[in-house]
Amino acid sequence: MKMAFLSDVHANIQAFDACLEHARAQGAQQFALLGDFVGYGADPVAVVRQVQTLVAEGAWAVKGNHDAMAVSPPAQVSTIGDSTAGWTHAQLDNEQREFLDKLPLTLQHNKLLLVHASANEPELWRYVLDERSAGASLDAAAQWPEVRYVFGGHVHEQTLYYRGAGSKLMRFTPASGVAVPLPKHRHWVATIGSVGQPRDGNSQAMYAVFDTEKCRLTFHRVAYDHEAAAAAIRQAGLPSYFADRLELGR
Repeated sequence: MKMAFLSDVHANIQAFDACLEHARAQGAQQFALLGDFVGYGADPVAVVRQVQTLVAEGAWAVKGNHDAMAVSPPAQVSTIGDSTAGWTHAQLDNEQREFLDKLPLTLQHNKLLLVHASANEPELWRYVLDERSAGASLDAAAQWPEVRYVFGGHVHEQTLYYRGAGSKLMRFTPASGVAVPLPKHRHWVATIGSVGQPRDGNSQAMYAVFDTEKCRLTFHRVAYDHEAAAAAIRQAGLPSYFADRLELGR
């Protein structure tokens, strides 16, 4: 079976639709949605509606920090991430806010563990940025003995970590469209990148497909109408900085 992993949509419906179309063309049969469906972008209602539809059809989904902020916006704006939480909260209806609020922080299925950030205290939204933090996430996942693969987002980068014969983790930067073998005898942590707000200087959306039978993971980049997504942000009256980021991939 082929599983598509999508994370950090950030209310970018143009990127979300493009990645879903691409994933279906790759033969994806199961969708795993790893949080941060809202925040920054101009279309939280359309994105959450799409997530709700996918979940109703059998997709798996976990909560991200921006989803939590959209349900309960901070009283004071202290970070860039806080700045659109109140606006997003007002755009969503009660049903959509309740849907986001009830999403789990982690979801385990056989050898897979899904989480938005790190499996190490997922409610603290720790970033998996290096071998040390990836190791902490993998160690925390040990409470599920059968888990071999931890999939997350949050860092807006596509990176793969694995534990070999020893305890030290190794880091691997994948190439887009190239399948990477993930043998079951090792333990793996993958950050699958951001659908709606890539930050590596490339405006193309990010997601990944895992072939569970062949144990191969393929990271993808997908072109989409980022100019339309940026224009929607400006038209909504949100900070133009967020539109600039989409155009620059930053």
